[in-house]
Amino acid sequence: MNIFLVGGAVRDRLLGRPVSDHDWLVVGATPEAMVAGGYLPVGRDFPVFLHPETREEYALARTERKSAPGYRGFTVHAAPDVTLEQDLARRDLTVNAIALPAERVNADGGFDPTSDTLADPFHGQRDLRDKVLRHVTDAFREDPVRILRVARFAARFHDFSVAPETMALMREMVAAGEVDALVPERVWQELSRGLAEARPSRMFEVLRECGALAVLLPEVDRLWGVPQRAEHHPEVDTGVHLMMVLDTAARLQASLPVRFACLMHDLGKGTTPAEVLPRHTGHEKRSVELLQQVCERWRVPVDIRELAEVVAREHGHIHGSGALDAVGLVRLLERCDAFRKPARFADALLACECDARGRLGFEDAAYPQRPRLLAVLATAAAVPTDVVARAAQQAGATGPKIGEAIHQARVEAVAASPG
Repeated sequence: MNIFLVGGAVRDRLLGRPVSDHDWLVVGATPEAMVAGGYLPVGRDFPVFLHPETREEYALARTERKSAPGYRGFTVHAAPDVTLEQDLARRDLTVNAIALPAERVNADGGFDPTSDTLADPFHGQRDLRDKVLRHVTDAFREDPVRILRVARFAARFHDFSVAPETMALMREMVAAGEVDALVPERVWQELSRGLAEARPSRMFEVLRECGALAVLLPEVDRLWGVPQRAEHHPEVDTGVHLMMVLDTAARLQASLPVRFACLMHDLGKGTTPAEVLPRHTGHEKRSVELLQQVCERWRVPVDIRELAEVVAREHGHIHGSGALDAVGLVRLLERCDAFRKPARFADALLACECDARGRLGFEDAAYPQRPRLLAVLATAAAVPTDVVARAAQQAGATGPKIGEAIHQARVEAVAASPG
């Protein structure tokens, strides 16, 4: 039995990046031998075990053979006769196909990145130096999830390029319909991971270049070529603006729900005729409709979906909130359900700030709407609604009339505030 440290831990150590997880590969062992050694089997589709003390994952060396379309269409062969090189050959990218004998790993999980004992049969170290994402073998085409993984890695290592032959292979896979067979859970998993990376725009640029974006997110793909409004630099189209918004969200260290809302907020512009764009596009309702379709297709979590709906529907009103009077401001808060969900409203405001700053020349501009609306919410939320409700009831009000009294009290508080 021989054990190797493989994958991302080796790659990130060689790049000088922090290493959080360790993946271990076991060559020359059987499942029975692993269980006898105290390892806990957890793999459903192939033999993976948890170390009895560290709980880190140890996978048996394996090969894979395509047996059906899509992500799950594989026959896995894990046996003691599978070699290290055979296992590395089935991995996605050369930079992830580097291994180090376990005995060369320190107690703290680190190792000497100049070690001459690194197993690197596919020249992953060379591609790390050249900053290239390159597939290992033609077996890459057998798993369409790898298209999403390459795009996600491009978002993480945003100064890396995708090798021309890898991009060509990805285009072939898209043309062959492999992307159509992806299951929603894996698509959302990879998209959400990519959105959380340092340069999320790179993920969508790569997906667009290989044609996968038009299959997975046609609502986003068709935003390229749609011009921005005249006052927002017409030479930049909506697709380019969207990428700037995403990268602004990353720069501001926004959460995943905020980043997803940034991605989804302008979908309706892709179906709005260009001639009606100069002032009020009326795209918000259509954006919400398209957003709902995307969320159903990829089973987006409810809390993330709900924030995106608020931003898609209300971002124009939030941008223009400086012109609203007290009545308009309170109505905006009510439509956003800000009194019940103030944290979500704060996220919506951050997404709107990313939208406003995701334009040429506005990257560092102030966005006064955000602090102003947070202050308005604090003022309106401080109204003692129980006291107002009791007074309304004593005056004979019932049902909706009590709600109207609370609304009016909030309007009066906002109108009286010095801001």
